[in-house]
Amino acid sequence: MKITEVAAALGGHIACGRDRAEITVDYGFSADLLSDVLTLEKEKILLVTGLCSLQTIRTAEMAEIDCIVIARGKKVSPSMVELADRAGVILVECDYSVFRASGILFDAGLKPIY
Repeated sequence: MKITEVAAALGGHIACGRDRAEITVDYGFSADLLSDVLTLEKEKILLVTGLCSLQTIRTAEMAEIDCIVIARGKKVSPSMVELADRAGVILVECDYSVFRASGILFDAGLKPIY
């Protein structure tokens, strides 16, 4: 699933990485516990989370996650955009809850990791 399709399905906004928004992700994972994210061993992953912080970006970088969907209507800060851009992580903001965003993406064909 292309990141542009993810953003459209969620009625979301690509806050960082528009130039890379045509890449595809195959798997989705939802978590607010960042230590769970570090256990992932797949490629082409999208993370759905309500955590909107620099630590979220750093964790995604370490786990080699391509895209983070920031849920619950939270807005990324300029420092998050800067860090994500340097790390090559795409950020999408959406107003849905983590649960609803995950369901929409699952219905659209994104595969779960577990």
